[in-house]
Amino acid sequence: MDALVRLSFYCFAAATIAFVASAVCYLVYAVGRIRLRQTAMATSAGAAIVGHAAEFAPAPAGVARFASLLAWFGVVFAALAIALRTIAAGHLPLSNMYEFSLMFILLASLVYLLFERWYGVSQLGAIVLPIVVAMSAYIWSLPAEMREVNPLIPALQNPPLMTAHVSLAILAYATFAVAFAAAVLFLVADRWHVAWLPSADLLDDLGYRAVTIGFPAMSLVLILGSVWAYRAWGSYWQWDPKETAALFTWLMYGVYLHTRSLRGWRGTRSAMILVAAFAAVVFTYFGNYVFGGLHAYGGV
Repeated sequence: MDALVRLSFYCFAAATIAFVASAVCYLVYAVGRIRLRQTAMATSAGAAIVGHAAEFAPAPAGVARFASLLAWFGVVFAALAIALRTIAAGHLPLSNMYEFSLMFILLASLVYLLFERWYGVSQLGAIVLPIVVAMSAYIWSLPAEMREVNPLIPALQNPPLMTAHVSLAILAYATFAVAFAAAVLFLVADRWHVAWLPSADLLDDLGYRAVTIGFPAMSLVLILGSVWAYRAWGSYWQWDPKETAALFTWLMYGVYLHTRSLRGWRGTRSAMILVAAFAAVVFTYFGNYVFGGLHAYGGV
């Protein structure tokens, strides 16, 4: 078992390298390249004045393809890390922040790559992949003992509910990360009108489609979490800090869908809601470090 755990960690290390390289390539592609242009102008005295001007231009399409390839390598290595740890533990690894975050970097990168394929928008990787890299850095910062496989505590000894509840939470967070990236790019494209960024309408639609996947998943997280809480603690709702933060996050995305569907909000206002809602996601993810609560075991 120890050998499998070590091999799983080595696969995670390989995934980290691939994701870092991919993030750099996506950033290069999204920002573009600086092209120097030389101009010459003749004067009435017959002298020529030579000037130089710098302008941004789109990066070669090959950069985006290479970034996607590196991201797929990262997905494969992250999947191997999870598979090996699953074999070692005898259950899907979702019991502490190391395992939860490892699953997040897999799903966030995979969901992004699927949206990239569906929409043909590679610039989103300049936002999503740095999020994946930041989460990888967080995993590296965790205590080494979290990498070990330990028996589940009694509250977690419900494999079906644990798998469904935690997996859906990670899926929701992953899709919300994609929606956040679309919102940020929308605000950039709307403010500066960068020619090679996707159109504002496409980014607005992409963010909405991501939320339509993440919001039902988050709804199931709350429902299944209540059922699990009743079985583990004897009450459907404890107003635990993480429970409350998850409910607030769900309400934020509910506001986004409500204002879009019934109020007809589009564009900047919707993008700002998505940015604020993702801040709530981040707080839900890490809030237990500040407030503790019933979800504090194992750093979850």
